[in-house]
Amino acid sequence: MVSRSSKRRGVLIGVMLCAVVVGAVQPAIAAPVRDAGDQAAPSRKSPVGATEQEIARALSTSLRDPRWREQVRAAALGTGDVDLQALARGTAAPRGRDLLATVSAADRRIVGLKGLPASTGSLLRLRLGAPSMRAGLGADVTPWIAVAAAADDARTITAYDSQGRAHAVDTARVPDRPMYILDIDVTKAHRAGLKVLQKAFADKGLTSLPKAADSAATANRAATTSAAGWWATKVTAVEVNDDEEPWFKGAAEMFSLVTGFGQDGAARVDSVDMPYLDYDGTVYYPNQILVNWSNYKYNLADVVMMEDDDGTNYRALAQAITTALLTVTDQGTYIPLVNAVLSAIPDGWFTDDPDYVESWYTLAQNSTGRLNGASGNGWMTVEPYFVEQF
Repeated sequence: MVSRSSKRRGVLIGVMLCAVVVGAVQPAIAAPVRDAGDQAAPSRKSPVGATEQEIARALSTSLRDPRWREQVRAAALGTGDVDLQALARGTAAPRGRDLLATVSAADRRIVGLKGLPASTGSLLRLRLGAPSMRAGLGADVTPWIAVAAAADDARTITAYDSQGRAHAVDTARVPDRPMYILDIDVTKAHRAGLKVLQKAFADKGLTSLPKAADSAATANRAATTSAAGWWATKVTAVEVNDDEEPWFKGAAEMFSLVTGFGQDGAARVDSVDMPYLDYDGTVYYPNQILVNWSNYKYNLADVVMMEDDDGTNYRALAQAITTALLTVTDQGTYIPLVNAVLSAIPDGWFTDDPDYVESWYTLAQNSTGRLNGASGNGWMTVEPYFVEQF
């Protein structure tokens, strides 16, 4: 399992960073433990993870206030993810108001640790651990608080009770006891992080538009595309067998990265959000544009599908790989871009990183029908599609 996870991490990090260059259940509660750090499989060992653990403990003790506890309960039952800072700001309950300053400071700290701009705003979110817990979440129940940011193969996660005591919770089965899960708004952080990376690399000239010195064939192709429209590859159906998300992490946050060389010969990868792809073992029919071929110099591209977690410092990553990416040049034929990036990234920078789910190689403009993924974890059906311009 360790080697498998390491392999996923290596493939994923390389492709992700290239991408932004341009463009019925038995109880599962174990005996209390002394502290979160004593877990056999602790939550993410990072400053971000440590901050989340602090907030989880503080929130758990605040739920001793019945008025505040009921407000949290109503919010958790009413929506999928609750903005914890906004909830604390809007309450008149003393324990909730007392929590506001702590949560606000934690949000600012996490934003900074992830290398995101202050304008990103709040990231801490709270939700019910699983839909099956709704029936047990009565007004007289005080749920435990756990942090989602643990390794996907962790055997336990740490949950805090209303006294702030830590308990080991089995990750293999959904517990009967109602629990809240503290998490980061991964979609919000991911989109803000991509902007940070894109700007950093654009400042180094790695996202330049086609130049006048491009070949005549490239220029003619661009002119034709501009006048009439552009060819695309459309996904008509897609399924993954394993989205890599255990119960405590909820629905997956899926997206794909399409990699290749841009019209100017510089490395290019387009990020394609797949917000509908929530669960494994389900076939989705999105009719979604996956590749815009007018953006690419060659008639070949690779696709990597992943589920985003968190823990990335986007600004630091951009600084570390700039030099390596500047050495990647167009050699007149399609070449993979992953290895140059992998060599520039320390493994220790990622712990609960985005999970590699599946990949498809040498996708062409005329590719059609069912395409099985390289790792056997998913498939998609595609077809060429011409997008007309008005």
